[in-house]
Amino acid sequence: MSNRGGEHEIVASAQVVEQILDRVLPRWRTEVPDDRNKTVNRWCQHREAAQRADAVLQRDAEVRERLGDDAPQLSAAAMHRWVWDGARSLWGSGHFREAVTAAARKVNAETQNKVSRRDVSETALFQSVFSKDAAKPGQPRLRLMADDNSDTFRSVHRGAMSFAEGCFAGIRNPNSHEDGLPELPEHEALEQLAAFSVLARWVDSATVDTA
Repeated sequence: MSNRGGEHEIVASAQVVEQILDRVLPRWRTEVPDDRNKTVNRWCQHREAAQRADAVLQRDAEVRERLGDDAPQLSAAAMHRWVWDGARSLWGSGHFREAVTAAARKVNAETQNKVSRRDVSETALFQSVFSKDAAKPGQPRLRLMADDNSDTFRSVHRGAMSFAEGCFAGIRNPNSHEDGLPELPEHEALEQLAAFSVLARWVDSATVDTA
C-alpha cells in the first residue's frame, strides 16, 4: 500500500526492473492486472509482476525437473538482435503473428543495408545475394565461406538461398497477407522467430563480395 523510497528513486529503478520483467515475463504488461494502479498505488502492477518474476527465477529449474521436462529453453530475447529488435514491442503485447512479420521486415532491411540495395527485397533479394554466380556491378553477393569451387561452397549457398525463400514464402507472406488469421500460439511464433534468427546470423556473419 505504501512505497519505500522517493518517487524519483522508484522511477529510476523501474527502468531497470522493466527490462528484467520483459526478459522473464514478456507479457507482464497484459497478463498482470493493472486495475489497482489508479485506485491503490501506481506501482501495483510492477510489484505483482516482480513477485511473479522472482518466483519464476527461483523455481523454474525445480518446476521443469518435477514436471519431467528438463529440456533446453529457448528465449526470444536470446535470438539475433535484428529479430528481437523487430519483434520486441509487438511480442510484449501478445501480438505474436505481427511480431514475426516485423522481425522478417527487419531482417530484410538489414540485408538490404549490408549489400546497399533497395531495388529488390525479400525472396528476390536473397536469391541474388546467395547466388553461387560471381558478383556483378550493382549485384553484390554474400559469402558464407570462400569460393573454392567445391561442392561444399555450392551446397552452403544453395541451402541458404532455399532457406531464405522458405522463411519469406512460408512464414512472412502468409502472416502478413492473409486476413482474419487467428493469433499464432506463442510457441509456434517462437519457432518462426528462430527461423529468421538463423537467417539473420548467416547474413550478419557473411562477407560481402562485390564486382
